Amino acid sequence: MPSSVQPSRSPDDPSPRPGTGRDRRVSVTPVTPVTAAGGTRPLVAALAGAAASLTRLVVPIECPGCGMRDIALCPACAGLLDGAPIRRERDAPRLDRLDGRAPLPVWACAPYAGPLRDVVVAWKDKGRVDLTGVLDAAAHHAGVILAPGVRAAVGRGEARACAGSGRDPVLVVPAPSTAAARRARGREPVLSLARALAQGLCAAGVEATPVRLLTQRGHDQVGRGSRGRGERLTTVRAPRRGAAPGPSLAGAACLLVDDVLTTGATLAACERALEGLGAHVLGAFVVAATPPPRQGSAAHEVHLT
Repeated sequence: MPSSVQPSRSPDDPSPRPGTGRDRRVSVTPVTPVTAAGGTRPLVAALAGAAASLTRLVVPIECPGCGMRDIALCPACAGLLDGAPIRRERDAPRLDRLDGRAPLPVWACAPYAGPLRDVVVAWKDKGRVDLTGVLDAAAHHAGVILAPGVRAAVGRGEARACAGSGRDPVLVVPAPSTAAARRARGREPVLSLARALAQGLCAAGVEATPVRLLTQRGHDQVGRGSRGRGERLTTVRAPRRGAAPGPSLAGAACLLVDDVLTTGATLAACERALEGLGAHVLGAFVVAATPPPRQGSAAHEVHLT
């Protein structure tokens, strides 16, 4: 006679579903941690790559110059900065000193047009900090190329500095931004360029140091017309004589740095402020220069020799 006694049920056993003739149990397979054959590093790298892919899905990245996806800056757009710096001061009317002297020499890596314009705008005003290394590399390369010309200018006795002599270095001075612009960006892009240019000069044997000497009041240049840019001639300030710590600027050799040359108003204002303290401005470097609105501008391009 079959026993009417049912096996006792453990409290942990799942209860049978009504209407079924047997218990339905859930089987759980323990998860074993996965380790790459070569150790944990390949696994970490794989996870990092997966995280980067997921990030690109959430926040897509693209080249600001041409729009190529999944790359910060494509080789073609980066290559626009590979050339030697070119003299472009003749295309900037505000650099005319109006006293018979030649305009302040300005070297630019490339024209401020097409993809490069979008790259510079993204780097400076759209938070693309990841482009800083490329722009700084262009400034460093320019410093190496410009070093012989800077050394020659100093050697002609035009300034107190004497490159390679152990005495006063060339002062690499960034064009200033307003306090509001610095707060909005959370950084100083042009100061980064000045540091890179100074490092390039040093690498080529010219003693140079980046120095933030100038300040600007009022509004920044973004979106301003030629008249508004001209007003900057009165908004750039240098420290008053005796107000700044350290040695006097009288006779010191200075090289200005900015991101873009348009009318030349910014560099003219900087030159005037520094010369007011007795400094000698040798020239300026910019990443890009706005092309002139006319044909045949290539005749004004002079490579530094």
